Amino acid sequence: MIALPSSARAVIIGGGISGCSVAYHLARLGWTDIVLLERKRLTSGTTWHAAGLVGQLRASQNMTRLAKYSADLYTRLEAETGLATGFRQCGSITTALTTERREEIFRQASMARAFGVEVRELSPQEVGDLYPHLNLEGVVAGVHLPKDGQADPANIALALAKGARSRGALIAEGVKVTGVTRAEGRVTGVDWAQGDETGHIAADMVVNCGGMWGRDLAAQSGVTLPLHACEHFYIVTEAIEGLTELPVLRVPDECAYYKTDAGKMLLGAFEPVAKPWGMGGIPESFEFDQLPEDFDHFEPILEKATARMPLLARAGIHTFFNGPESFTPDDRYYLGEAPELRGYWVAAGYNSIGIASSGGAGMALAQWMEDGEPPFDLWEVDIRRAQPFQRNRRYLRERVTETLGLLYADHFPYRQPATARGVRRSPLHEHLKARGAVFGEAAGWERANWFARDGQEREYRYSWGRQNWFDNQREEHMALRTGVGLLDMSSFGKIRVEGPGALPFLQRICAGQIDVAVGLIVYTPMLNRQGGIESDLTVTRLSETAFLLVVPGATLQRDLAWLRRHLRDDLAVITDVTAAEAVLPLMGPKARDVLAAVSPNNFSKVAFPFGTAQEIEIGLGLARAHRVTYVGELGWELYVSTDQAAHVWETLVEAGEPLGLRLCGLHAMDSCRIEKAYRHWGHDITDEDHVLEAGLGFTVKTAKGDFIGREAVLRKREAGLSRRLVQFRLTDPRPLLFHNEPILRDGHIVGQLSSGNYGHALGGAVGLGYVPCMVRGETGAEMMASRYQIEVAGCLVDAEPSLTAMYDPKGERVRA
Repeated sequence: MIALPSSARAVIIGGGISGCSVAYHLARLGWTDIVLLERKRLTSGTTWHAAGLVGQLRASQNMTRLAKYSADLYTRLEAETGLATGFRQCGSITTALTTERREEIFRQASMARAFGVEVRELSPQEVGDLYPHLNLEGVVAGVHLPKDGQADPANIALALAKGARSRGALIAEGVKVTGVTRAEGRVTGVDWAQGDETGHIAADMVVNCGGMWGRDLAAQSGVTLPLHACEHFYIVTEAIEGLTELPVLRVPDECAYYKTDAGKMLLGAFEPVAKPWGMGGIPESFEFDQLPEDFDHFEPILEKATARMPLLARAGIHTFFNGPESFTPDDRYYLGEAPELRGYWVAAGYNSIGIASSGGAGMALAQWMEDGEPPFDLWEVDIRRAQPFQRNRRYLRERVTETLGLLYADHFPYRQPATARGVRRSPLHEHLKARGAVFGEAAGWERANWFARDGQEREYRYSWGRQNWFDNQREEHMALRTGVGLLDMSSFGKIRVEGPGALPFLQRICAGQIDVAVGLIVYTPMLNRQGGIESDLTVTRLSETAFLLVVPGATLQRDLAWLRRHLRDDLAVITDVTAAEAVLPLMGPKARDVLAAVSPNNFSKVAFPFGTAQEIEIGLGLARAHRVTYVGELGWELYVSTDQAAHVWETLVEAGEPLGLRLCGLHAMDSCRIEKAYRHWGHDITDEDHVLEAGLGFTVKTAKGDFIGREAVLRKREAGLSRRLVQFRLTDPRPLLFHNEPILRDGHIVGQLSSGNYGHALGGAVGLGYVPCMVRGETGAEMMASRYQIEVAGCLVDAEPSLTAMYDPKGERVRA
């Protein structure tokens, strides 16, 4: 037995590829007092039976950055450690059997070019040239990524472990962590057991790399880690004479992937309806184990595969494998420090892409632990996106039956999950449902995305073209622009900060001037030390000592964690009051007329100016009206206690009918906001985007005194901008934009769109994206003088650029 120390800087729990990568990268940063504890033997959970596919292209630039890092790491790891990783850049091919899938993979190819990944679109014949064993019947296109590869997962993990040990890390097998200890909201160490022996290691940081054990381990410490194991199937054939090394092949329309290895063929599946496993917990004895065969479950995949790959029909099956892997509710893994417990870090839930992801994830997490902040925007995988209710095991079991299959399903824009729905509902949910609402989900909230007409089907028909709700969105969009629309945004996160220290606290963490008169609303970011945008919010001063912060529903847990992290000794209390109030945005040129019909209050421009909040009477009740907008029109957000929400909604709808009031959904709100060039946190603005380069310098008040990020703002003002956020409108009204489409400046790719939607009032698709300056401090006029195009599924479309909002650039309609 290895002698375990009594203390360490960090203890890593779990000896799969994730834990080994974190240990390796912390050791590379010079951390020597690291301990990795593995309950059985290294790789014995999931890593040992992974298929070992290493693809570089992911759904965003930073996820691609991490996957590319993994591939580069595995290439050099063998030379560094002397252990063979089996990594071969044999390339990969993805095929399309439908025109919709062709659109998807061609859009992915465009995205790859924007991210600097080598890629080539293929005709069916070119697919056959690269993969001669493939039956090309029904194949309409393909995409080839020549630098993708495959590897030996267990050997990679062992090489990472050896590299960590050589730099001073201690790795102990056969040691089970029985608990994580804590005090005053912080981790203090771990308790462990090895046979009959027990002990404790004091530590400032603990990293949960427990894979499918990670959820229950986290729950012991009150940490939410929503993941669930599912059965994952593949077969390996007997040796096939003449079978040479070929690219990894994915046929997502048949839920299958293929890889060759030592003259054998591996066929794996991501079936549409998965089999959750381990609902009652993972057996204590589980080690290098596999689950019982279920040939009936796998047979539909195999039947299609033998038709697609005829050589399989002639090959014997050497291995039928069924092993568990962990999946998450949104098919994205978890990284970062848990918001519930300082010093408790997570790297888990890899959704069957752990080999491709763990190299980069380990690097990013180690750097995050070293610096106290992520090395770049990692919101997609940030543990702070997890919602507390998602620790519910029934919810997880139901959701992961779907998410495994979604890996190979068509990744249509606006696709909504079908399972485990209805958990979080607005008090107006049934009212909206009765009026034709079609709901989407965000952070568990059911939100009305669009409203069906009488007789129209109330469900999505997904496509890469104009979906079945496109005309509904246009009508709702134009109602907001020309008449009046009513939305339900009760999902907004609402945080009260109050107490004698509330004002100085908010002044320190907000970039805007918060010391304003009672009743004023301040639009402000919260910045990090680099001037990146940690949060995008409004702060309303309710009294001398009480403030209401309104944030996106999806970022509520993240924003609460940021606030609490920086509270220090301030005499202030932070309270999540999201469920206490419904929010009804009433927007459009006729909004004032509707309110005048239901309230005796004065809504004139003078009595109720933009950027202010007042309590109003409405119908028989009361509400707090905020004169702000996210659609770019005259309007008010009405904050109503949940018990009065139904009454206020009914009152508004009845009064609005003679004025043509229309119920509107989130799709229309988003298309309106993008016409107005309003930023969306997580897409257009993130913690990696400097507030000045995002075009939000007007929200920053450096003259007020010190605040987080102030020095970075002053430095950037002095040095000049290196890029700017630009709005684009396609001159051809037919193509659609979503996000990540490449931006070309004078014929060269310079970036990609951060968001996109259809601008119904502007007559074409509209997007936002960052464009680098040719030289630091390049003027706006010089930037606008170039020719811009957007690449849409391989086709170049001319685009009109603008540094100011194309719709109502002076904000006259908002302040009417």
